[in-house]
Formats: sequence, structure tokens, C-alpha cells
Amino acid sequence: MDVDKMLAELRLEREQIEEAILTLERLARGRGRRRGRPPSWLREATAEAESFVDNAVETKRRGRPPATKSALVHAVEA
Repeated sequence: MDVDKMLAELRLEREQIEEAILTLERLARGRGRRRGRPPSWLREATAEAESFVDNAVETKRRGRPPATKSALVHAVEA
């Protein structure tokens, strides 16, 4: 048994756990909607979470729906 190797692995695991705890604490504190761009650590955290969900969720389409354009043209003509 290599005790030094075990200690190094445990220290690495402890650092990862502390990092996860800090991230969760930040998320818990910042639950309210804020104006402006989100902080980079929050964007990275949500991007990682969304990458797992992207396959199940359809992406939003931007812009005007096709039916509204023709409705506006007909409304202007009338």
C-alpha cells in the first residue's frame, strides 16, 4: 500500500468537493433574476448543465413566426 499515493488522491478529491460546494453555494445565493450579463462562473455552470439536457429540449427559434408576416401584410392592405 502506497500511503503517499492515497494521500495525494484524497487531497485531490477534497479539492474537487470543496469546489463543488463553492459552486452550489454561489448558485443558492444568486437565485433572483438580475439585470445584465451573468457572471462567467454561472454561465459555465449552466452551460454544463444544459449540455446534458440539450438532446431532450428543442432549441428556441428566434425572430418573427412565419404566419405573422402574412397577417401583417393582409392587415395593411385592408
